[in-house]
Amino acid sequence: MDVVGAVLAGGEGSRLGGSKAAALLAGRPLLSYPLAALRAAVGEVAVVAKAETELPAVGYGVLIWREPDEPRHPLAGIVEALRRAEGRPVVVLACDLPFVTAELVRELVSADAGAAPAVVATTHERGLQPLCARYEPAALDLLTGFDPAGRVITQVQELGPLHLAVDPDLLRNVNSADDLAAAEAELSRR
Repeated sequence: MDVVGAVLAGGEGSRLGGSKAAALLAGRPLLSYPLAALRAAVGEVAVVAKAETELPAVGYGVLIWREPDEPRHPLAGIVEALRRAEGRPVVVLACDLPFVTAELVRELVSADAGAAPAVVATTHERGLQPLCARYEPAALDLLTGFDPAGRVITQVQELGPLHLAVDPDLLRNVNSADDLAAAEAELSRR
């Protein structure tokens, strides 16, 4: 299956005190972790971000797709990635997911979605994780015109996605300085 990988990096990172994508984790930009997982699993990879988003160097062959300045909502990045994918499915990862692996990306790519417009990672503890998912081309029509005041989880659940159970440790995200320190400690133990 010809799948595009997209790291969503359009958020403000206000709880972290600045750009999440450029925040350093173990000497590397936070963005580099999900980017590496995607690059190891799919052929074409892009970073989706607002025009003013501070992005670190992403490496050769990674595309930069600029999403509209408004609305500020994760679904804006997903919609932009689906538009740019030219009818191909898109595996999206939030830029604050440093523990996602290439193996998990491959599971998302190979999962049989059947008629579902998306395959979304889920954990028993945290439920649906729509920023670690594969969106089918059909999801573009369903998500275009999303409610910018609505919750991402609610709107993606309404699509009727296939749920893919995953290890919750893979979906630990970084939202604050404390989360960054905890992720750093976890990486140093590995």
